[in-house]
Amino acid sequence: MGPKSPPIIMWFRQDLRLSDHPALSAASATGRPVIPVYIFDDLGQALGAAPKWRLGKGLEVFDRSLAQLGSRLILRRGDALEVLQNLIKKTGSTEVYWSRAYDPDTIARDTRIKTALTKLGVQPKSFSGHLLFEPWTVQTKTGTPFRVFTPMWRSVQKREVPFPHARPAALTPPKEWPHTDTLESWGLAAGMNRGASVCARYVQPGEDAAFKTLHRFLERLSGYPEARDQLAEDGTSGISEYLSLGEIGPRSVWHALQGAEMFGMSGTQAYLRQLVWREFAYHLMFHTPHLLSNNWKPEWDQFPWGQNASSPEIIAWKQARTGIPVVDAGLRQMYVTGRMHNRARMIVASYLTKHLMAHWKIGMGWFSDCLTDWDPASNAMGWQWVAGSGPDASPFFRIFNPEAQQKKYDPYCDYVRKWVAEGQSNPPSSALDYFEAIPCKWGLDPSAPYPNPVVGLAEGRARALSAYEGRKSR
Repeated sequence: MGPKSPPIIMWFRQDLRLSDHPALSAASATGRPVIPVYIFDDLGQALGAAPKWRLGKGLEVFDRSLAQLGSRLILRRGDALEVLQNLIKKTGSTEVYWSRAYDPDTIARDTRIKTALTKLGVQPKSFSGHLLFEPWTVQTKTGTPFRVFTPMWRSVQKREVPFPHARPAALTPPKEWPHTDTLESWGLAAGMNRGASVCARYVQPGEDAAFKTLHRFLERLSGYPEARDQLAEDGTSGISEYLSLGEIGPRSVWHALQGAEMFGMSGTQAYLRQLVWREFAYHLMFHTPHLLSNNWKPEWDQFPWGQNASSPEIIAWKQARTGIPVVDAGLRQMYVTGRMHNRARMIVASYLTKHLMAHWKIGMGWFSDCLTDWDPASNAMGWQWVAGSGPDASPFFRIFNPEAQQKKYDPYCDYVRKWVAEGQSNPPSSALDYFEAIPCKWGLDPSAPYPNPVVGLAEGRARALSAYEGRKSR
């Protein structure tokens, strides 16, 4: 087949890569022209400031990657169905390929589009791509979805994962390219304001950067089980933002780790377990989509969360001025870099939902706006897991003590000093970056005294335990 054959529209979404891409591989294998398209619709518009900005960076790099294959990325803004119908009419395409997604809003949109395209005589084809295992293929022995992580991990631990597809050597271009928007016209960085230039110092977007990050992680993999919780160490993989945008595929990561294990490297199972933890989040979101918006455990619906988003304590939390150094350090790292150490995420979330008695939705919303590695399933499950309303066998009264956590995971205060400038005579640039990134209207100054705690740790713990006892008596 050649350029005269009807082209295939390759609709990219959260899969901005060339390798480990079943849909793209299938389109390329036909030999027909392929038109790569990204559509910025209402679901994209609903993204928070940081993930929307990071999407723009990823699209910019991905377009350059496609150019190396003799192709390009067509950008369109608007209702996805209307955009596809227009492209089909202009190009004569008879097929649209895409990688599946698993959140309820995307499923509803894609179902509507599949129905409409089929009526037009156009064949829609969806492929796996975002997960190791499709959620409906993983079941308990009784044929029901998993509700607890460890049994799911045991179920899939030795399961065969397909090898990732190689990237195509080339993509056949259409005879004529359709019109494309410009990234600048979408204004994806608008919500970041002056924080965009700061965050850009800490971000390296794209598939090549993702694989470099993975390879660097493999070099220190043996230390992962112990180093992953040390706040000041480079002990985690650093690939979460690449997975969230699909700049690296989960199969590529899985097989890289399996290969390392074959060569006798330790630490592999500990990381693979974390990769399946991500799968578990998607598994829950697919089978119980209320995870994204309501308490996963309905018995928590009457729990007396005690703060609202505009209270002084919550504003202090968002501005990373709680007076608890390790909490503020985590929140400032997120505001500056778009990411936060996983151990810090648990400490920060526990402090908000337990010591401040704020609803987990407040924290989930703030993370959704500030994280460049934002992921709907992992974000929702993580917050509910810490709050106690989610899929976790541990009791509510598991309350992280921030001071004890800091002593254990940041014993020399290196992490705190890296991100909290107040009280240091010569703070590092990373700590000062926070004051460059935040809105001027916050009126914060690195030379100002460090604030007193907005709530005492003992007081906050006692209040949380009292609320828990009240919940049990209802």
